[in-house]
Amino acid sequence: MRIFIEGVGILGSGLNGWQASQTILAGTAPYLQAALVIPPGDLLPSAERRRTGVPVKLALAIGCEAIAQSQRNATELPSVFASSAGDGDNMHYIFDMLSKNGREVSPTRFHNSVHNAPSGYWSIATKSMAPTISLACFDASFVAGLIEAATQTLASGNAVVLIAYDAPYPQPLHAARPISATFGVALVLNGNKTNRSLAELEISISRKSNASTPIANAELEAIRAGTPAARSLPLLAALATHAPDKICFDYIAGNQLDVVVHPC
Repeated sequence: MRIFIEGVGILGSGLNGWQASQTILAGTAPYLQAALVIPPGDLLPSAERRRTGVPVKLALAIGCEAIAQSQRNATELPSVFASSAGDGDNMHYIFDMLSKNGREVSPTRFHNSVHNAPSGYWSIATKSMAPTISLACFDASFVAGLIEAATQTLASGNAVVLIAYDAPYPQPLHAARPISATFGVALVLNGNKTNRSLAELEISISRKSNASTPIANAELEAIRAGTPAARSLPLLAALATHAPDKICFDYIAGNQLDVVVHPC
């Protein structure tokens, strides 16, 4: 599959948007670990905004950044949401309430517990009626999302936005499923090259024969290894350096995803 990237959004510890993160990812500026700051958004009505947790806020922020860079209209773009973790804080709250005598769970909490809640809020925020899909594939969630979004844009001829995000679970869930950091990435993908194209990706699935590609910075590598959505970091680093590269991602069932990057 050959597809093109038209826009990028990124948020994580010390990575505050694509514009500010490019030199860090390219290795020409130091990485400084810092608390995650999600820019305030006003796309959602105030009532819905009060109900949202970190995953929704993160997904909205990175999706809007990528689409703004691509100069496309969010209302028209099909979307693919990919997350291994979902809203862990919300799930923890529900499990805690179910363990108590009353077992009274807030309808809002229950509503936000479903895996496609961020895509629903996205549709409300952007007023989009375009198709949307939410998926999970454990540690390969970003990879599965990339495959799905690439397939969609090639099949339909329309640009597609991929929004991948994860956040740590609170204890005791964290002990069973440790995720090291809150991280989100969004990519606007198109099957055709345009004057907006930043890079061409040549994507193929093969039997696993290579280790997954790391990122050079040790602190960022720890985030990559510990956070499914951050498996995207080597690809983002390749985009930031504006140089040809090949990235190998671990996939499922003994397979790997190979991505050859050609700058536009």
